[in-house]
Order: sequence, then structure tokens, then C-alpha cells
Amino acid sequence: MRIKYFMMFLAMLLFQTQLMQIKPVCIKLADIFSRIEKGTIEKKLASRKLDSLFSQIPGNFFSKRDSILVFPLRHYSINAIGGIKGNGYIFKGYQFLDGNKHLVHPADDIFIQDRNQDNLDDRTQKPVDVLSVLDGIVIAEQKDWEKSSDLRGGKYIWIYHPQFHLISYYAHNQKLMVEIGDQVKKGDKIAEVGRTGFNAYKKRSPTHLHFSLFKLEKGIPVPINPYPYLIKSIKR
Repeated sequence: MRIKYFMMFLAMLLFQTQLMQIKPVCIKLADIFSRIEKGTIEKKLASRKLDSLFSQIPGNFFSKRDSILVFPLRHYSINAIGGIKGNGYIFKGYQFLDGNKHLVHPADDIFIQDRNQDNLDDRTQKPVDVLSVLDGIVIAEQKDWEKSSDLRGGKYIWIYHPQFHLISYYAHNQKLMVEIGDQVKKGDKIAEVGRTGFNAYKKRSPTHLHFSLFKLEKGIPVPINPYPYLIKSIKR
């Protein structure tokens, strides 16, 4: 029995050591993501740096057994997704390295009940929790946003799920609860729904979460349609 607990202790210690080693990598990734978004880095250089950095995060960091997504908004389900059967997802022409200049919508918008646009659920009069869809590591975020900014994502979070080579993206939040390098578990609260972003804060836009999934190909996030995964997701 003592040997069992000792081995568990060693495994936990190794895991924590890995986290400490990975956090500096996440900080570097966040810097590259920000420079791509602002268009201040040459694309080939960005591609090389991303490929190098992502290769430093082990793919077996988390178990692959827990592969079903949690729906990214607490107490909501696929009925809150805009459009018809995920047809709001438009990916043709999208290139991650274009940053804030892309003109398509590789995402599902998930709308909350917020008629007066105060960022509170009309039913509960409370903020709506944004949840991490899988276990992962926070690799980039934007905590500050001003209405004068032309950045579309507002206050956003990028989470890398190395066990599946997937990245999830959560945009337009009002408040973030995580830091770059944080380990998050599936279903953890990472933010609260908001109206931040160039178009999202305008009156014509209903309050929503902009949610995207990407697969990692040679260090470059490539969008995949999240709708089929959200259909199977767990509501919390």
C-alpha cells in the first residue's frame, strides 16, 4: 500500500514539474498569438515559432479517454447555437496567420437569454459561465479590451488540448478566470459571457459566446466544424 501511494506521489510530482516547464512555453505562444492577431510578425517566422513551441508540449499530458466535450455554456445546450444545424460556421478562406484581418466565421455563436444586453441571464439575473470543453492548458488570452479597439475577439481565451491536438477558442467574454499556463479540467469555469469585441459590443449583436475548434497541423491551428462535437456534448 505504501508503495502505491509513493508511486502516486511521484506521478503527481512529475505532473507538477511538467506544468512548471510548460508555462514558459505557453507565455511564448501567447506572445506569438498576439503578434499574429496584430499583424506584427512575418508569417513564415510565426509558423516556424509555433511549430517549435507546440512540439515542446507533450501529447500525453492528459488522458485521451475523456473525449466527449462539455457544452461551453453552463445551463445551455445546442438549442442556443445560432443558425440552423451549425450553418453559421463559415471556414472557406480562413487562415490563422491572417490574424485580425480574416473575413470569415469559423465558429458557432452560442446565444444567451439577455434581452437588455446587461451580460446577465434574463432567467437568473446572473452571469453565464463559460466552461472549458476538455482538459487542457491556457496558451493565450486577452484580458483587456476597449470599445475603440478594432480587434474582433474582445476578451478571449485559447486552450490547447494536447491529448487530441485540438485547440478551443472562446471570444467576447466579459470577465476571464484563468491565466496563461493554467491547467484546466473539462467543465471548469474559465470566463463569463460578455459583449466585448469590435462587432459583439454593438447593439445589433445579441449577447453570445463565439466558440471555435481547431486541429493543430505543423503548429498552425486549422478550423474544424464544432457543431458535430457540440451535438454530443454534455450539459452542465
